[in-house]
Amino acid sequence: MPVYEFVAPTGAATLDHQAEIARAVTKVHCEITGAPAHYVHCSFTEAPRGSMFVSGEETTSPRMMGLIRCGRSKELRGRLLHGIADAWSQITGDSKADLAIFLYEVPGANCFEYGSIMPEASEDARALTS
Repeated sequence: MPVYEFVAPTGAATLDHQAEIARAVTKVHCEITGAPAHYVHCSFTEAPRGSMFVSGEETTSPRMMGLIRCGRSKELRGRLLHGIADAWSQITGDSKADLAIFLYEVPGANCFEYGSIMPEASEDARALTS
């Protein structure tokens, strides 16, 4: 169920390393939550220069918006955020200080995948899905 969407300006290192980032994010998510890898979705969007802004000013910093199921602890979400940022930085060379990562939580009942509505998240690392 987790869906991670990366947006980066044209020419950003994120876009040069999509497969590596997707593998690393999948590994981080699975290690931290116990989810099977086949549920982890990653996508990448290239944003033309002049289309990303912070405080009304153009930015060239990449960002990621992630959807995860509700029910994870604050501590687990923190580990997930830092794990993704660390992996992303190691692969691209981008400074963690330049990344913007946002996690949104949705109830399992709002997620349909592979023919089934997803169960609610569990803190148990042996959970079947995330």
